[in-house]
Amino acid sequence: MYSDLVFSVLSAYPQVYQACHRRHARARTNPGRISARDAGILGHLHPTRPMSPGRLAGHLSLSPSTVSEAVKRLERLGYVTRRRAPADGRRLELFLAARGVGALTEATVLDAERVRRMLALLPAGKRARAVDGLAVLAEA
Repeated sequence: MYSDLVFSVLSAYPQVYQACHRRHARARTNPGRISARDAGILGHLHPTRPMSPGRLAGHLSLSPSTVSEAVKRLERLGYVTRRRAPADGRRLELFLAARGVGALTEATVLDAERVRRMLALLPAGKRARAVDGLAVLAEA
């Protein structure tokens, strides 16, 4: 059963990527000064769901010090918000700031307009299921 599911993901992902891909971002040439690595970091953050720096570093296969420096830079640019966890003030939580949403849209490898057009081709019920499914897959 899983082999069919794995094949479906392996088959569908390149099609979505090809349909919606754009050139990779370069920090010096895009308006938000966001590199591909920065976009990867921003893409793992959410405006309301916290992410710990350690978990982010592990997920991106980067050293904690590399993530720390990148997050400091992204925070200075207004794209990331850091705060202490309410339940445990020793823990740091990272969030995507409102300005970071715009920067991510400019710098991601997927073109937002192409994604919008692709989603518009689906009936509303399938559209919601497709996005929900992608979000569930991303959580894994």
